[in-house]
Parts: sequence; structure tokens; C-alpha cells
Amino acid sequence: MKIEILTIFPGMLAGPFGESMLKRAVERGLVQIERIDLRSFARGRHRQVDDAPYGGGSGMVFKPEPLFEAVETLQQRGGDMRARVILLTPQGRTFDQEMALELSREKRLLLLCTRYEGVDERVRETLVDDEISIGDYILTGGELAAAVVVDAVVRLLPGFLEEGSLLEESHSGSLLEYPQYTRPPEFRGMAVPPVLLSGDHARIARWRREQSLRRTWRRRPDLLRRAKLTPEERLFLEKLADEQRLS
Repeated sequence: MKIEILTIFPGMLAGPFGESMLKRAVERGLVQIERIDLRSFARGRHRQVDDAPYGGGSGMVFKPEPLFEAVETLQQRGGDMRARVILLTPQGRTFDQEMALELSREKRLLLLCTRYEGVDERVRETLVDDEISIGDYILTGGELAAAVVVDAVVRLLPGFLEEGSLLEESHSGSLLEYPQYTRPPEFRGMAVPPVLLSGDHARIARWRREQSLRRTWRRRPDLLRRAKLTPEERLFLEKLADEQRLS
């Protein structure tokens, strides 16, 4: 996969992609990540990328010229491999694991990081394939959101994690992950659940699934609407609801 990030602050993204597993993914050739300075496509002595909004109001708006120039140039450089252009914006679809999986199937992504009051609407209408928000809050710009999207997407690429790891983590199958424990078996009077020490893999799998259901029901019940549950699991959730009503 190739990911290009268009920003006026490319230095903000040097850290996230130069450390840990993302760095190793780049070194192993699983992904190519390129940070591109939008100002290099702006014209004039000051390389201006923004201007005051028509109609008045506070803040500045990203101009169409440098963004059109940048996106069209980058698309031409890619030849037949057209990039899916994504605008990071609070107005976009809320980013989740399902969307991360969707994007991980792309060959090339172009992420647009803007600031201030956003972009000229002609950019949104003409250049952008998708708009993504990482949550209902406002950041100073799209750079940190881009880092979040890249991290979530790249870790889903084949060869990034051990086979099977993705199947047991939070949001896999629309459920939160079960509790995890490691050595020592007892710490400050707190013991590891005996079932995890039993060696009975069927019991352990059943316990983990129930804990995952219980945790999701308590913390993120909205996820259960999308989860694929067996009749027995739905009955288990009904018992949890009954217990809560009686308590």
C-alpha cells in the first residue's frame, strides 16, 4: 500500500511513522508513507494556502488552487494506480474498525489534512472521494487524525501482525476484548481467574467470550447491535439485563 499525506506541517508526522511497528512496516515494504508539503504547490512569494472566507466570519479557509494542483499532480504521478482521496474533517463519517478494514483493501490513499475553517467547498465537491472524522471533537488540524487513520489501517495489512491476533482484539466482531492477565498468578492479593490456569482450552474460550460479551454490554452496548451472536449468547445478555434490573 502507498499512503500520501498532504499537509502544511509535514514535520508533525515524522514521529508517529518513525517509531515502533509502523517504522518496521515501512522498512519491510508493507507500506510506503509519504508526507507532502502542500505549500510546495502554492504560488506567489509567500506560498499562501489560505484566505478569508467570502461572506465574512472568523478564521481562514484553504484555497482551492494549491489543493487542486497538488491532488491532480499526485494522481498523475500514480499513473494507473489512482489514489482514494480522503479529507480529514469533523463533518466526515465517523472512523471505526469496519472503515479501517475497508481502507486497508485499497492500494493507494491520499489523505488531506487541513486547518482553520476547513476547505473551499469546490475542493470537497470535486476532488474528495470520502470524508472521515475520528470523533466528535475538534482538533487544531487533520495531522493527528491522519496518524490515527494510518495506524489503524496499516496494522490490518497482511504480514503486519501475527496470524490470528486481529481476531481476538477489541472491536473484532463488534465486541470489546476480554480481560487479559499474565504472570504472576497472584499480585497484592489479586488472583488470576482459575479458569485461565486450568489448561482447559474449551472452558477458557467460553469464559473469554462471556467476558467479552459482558464488557461490551456494560461499556459499549451500541456495538451489540452489529455483533453476530448465537441464540445462547443472546440469552446470556438477557440474563445480564435481568440481573441488573433485580440489583
